[in-house]
Amino acid sequence: MVASQNLKNKRKLVIAVTGLNAIDSPGPGVAVIRSIRECTDFDLRIIGLSYEALEPGIYMHELVDKTYQIPYPSAGFETLFQRLVQIHQAEKLDLVIPNFDAELYSFIKLRRELENLGIRTFLPELEQFEARHKMILSKFGKKHQIMVPEDRIINHVTDLAKAVAELDYPLVIKGKFYDATIVNTLEGAQKAFYQLQAKWGLPVIAQKFINGTEINIAALGDGKGNTISVIPMRKLYITDKGKAWAGITIEDTSYIELAKKFVKVTKWRGGCELEIMQTANGVSYIMEVNPRFPAWIYLTAAAGQNQPATLVKMALGEYIEPFRTYEVGKMFIRYSWDLITDVSEFQKISGEGEL
Repeated sequence: MVASQNLKNKRKLVIAVTGLNAIDSPGPGVAVIRSIRECTDFDLRIIGLSYEALEPGIYMHELVDKTYQIPYPSAGFETLFQRLVQIHQAEKLDLVIPNFDAELYSFIKLRRELENLGIRTFLPELEQFEARHKMILSKFGKKHQIMVPEDRIINHVTDLAKAVAELDYPLVIKGKFYDATIVNTLEGAQKAFYQLQAKWGLPVIAQKFINGTEINIAALGDGKGNTISVIPMRKLYITDKGKAWAGITIEDTSYIELAKKFVKVTKWRGGCELEIMQTANGVSYIMEVNPRFPAWIYLTAAAGQNQPATLVKMALGEYIEPFRTYEVGKMFIRYSWDLITDVSEFQKISGEGEL
């Protein structure tokens, strides 16, 4: 009887989440869903939004109630909007949480239209989103007196020789959305350029290499300059793509203050990740700002600051007091396992666009 009464008191929500992939550079979607489901304040129906039929989250039926395929960002935001209208008619969405950099522009542009349908989001303004873009991050750092590595924007492979002369080796060659390669020769830089150009398009970024300890910070801003949550994490195991495969929450007020400064100057709304490199002499450089939750975001829930669940509450208009404490020494270790499904499910999502 008590359990039944508690269920009645919970707010019923239908939340759509993207980023259900789980390659060696996994999407945040599954971790976001796990975090939200841990919150006992909601009676949830989770809708997955997928781009490809082999995204594992589609088949995790204990986490995702139903999945719909949506068009790639390259199809344009009008095509995305029409698909979201179709899904909303079937599911009555309350909130959508996009988790890929490449799709955020479309969701930000559609925010007002989605709100008119009754679909909430909690995303940065377009100006905030573009201010932290890796192509102008160096300019952002100079403006706000935040340490950012020197870089060059590369639109043609012939520009690399000049970048090498000015920045020296080792050099980091970055795609405009994802991926980075450390190079020590011009030939290596040219190879990385062509690979990233083919995958993500132009421009490509050449960034000065900073040696040090890699720290990632997950932060949540309210859109008014206030930081609601900050969790710093030190990478313990790094993949060949530079992604954290294991990490541990750490106690260092300098990282927390750096994240608060970023949120304050940008008035950031929503989740973000600051990728930090701390040098041996204690200087912290912001290497990148990812404008969404990281794949390791479930660690924030384990450490006592459940950022995805908090974002849901903020999107619904609740006032949230900033978190003051978190558990230091909480670790995550990513793992993989074989998820077994039936070919009929694969055929259904591939052929009908929903499962």
